[in-house]
Amino acid sequence: MVTIELSPRQKKILELAKEHGPITGETLAEHLSVTRAALRPDLAILTMSGLLDARPRVGYTYSGKSLNFFDMERLKRTKVREVYAVPAVISDEKSAYDAIVTMFLEDVGTLVVVDHNSHLAGVVTRSDLLKNSMGNLDLEKVPVGVVMTRLASVVHVTPEDTVLQAARKLLSHRISTMPVVKPPDAEGQLEVLGVISQRIITRLFVEIGEGR
Repeated sequence: MVTIELSPRQKKILELAKEHGPITGETLAEHLSVTRAALRPDLAILTMSGLLDARPRVGYTYSGKSLNFFDMERLKRTKVREVYAVPAVISDEKSAYDAIVTMFLEDVGTLVVVDHNSHLAGVVTRSDLLKNSMGNLDLEKVPVGVVMTRLASVVHVTPEDTVLQAARKLLSHRISTMPVVKPPDAEGQLEVLGVISQRIITRLFVEIGEGR
């Protein structure tokens, strides 16, 4: 077990929480002269590592736990390939209605969309489908490729990225799940290997925190 390495801003957040807790994210942002969005990754790390306790509509309090209880080095050295999950996949030729059914059957909030060669074409989320279902579109006739987030805008990671790098991408882009892909081939195509999500990373935090 090693001492967690906090950034200067994370240390300041803990100091403010000790002195003024419970303290809201907005108040922390004012003290540190940054935006609430800029603090989100720091607050997520401090909360998931157990150094801060968060209560909705109340704020953040210092948990009182020691800085050396959490094995941050394990988080830094754990690769995405060690934890990623099997993706829920749909063809870009299927309809938006097919995507809704697949999402329900797989019990997921994000589907990976692939082309006829099984290469990454995009992703489609519950919010994508909900937004399009509120119009007058016939979802049984609309291809999922029309409603998905296209490849150029899809955030993804490789198996050799660390879980910490993946967590930062999820937080900074405000998404819950992203594809894990092989490095691009000679034609720039991406082969999908799996997905990594906030749920997977949170489970890893719990395992580390419990010393497993």
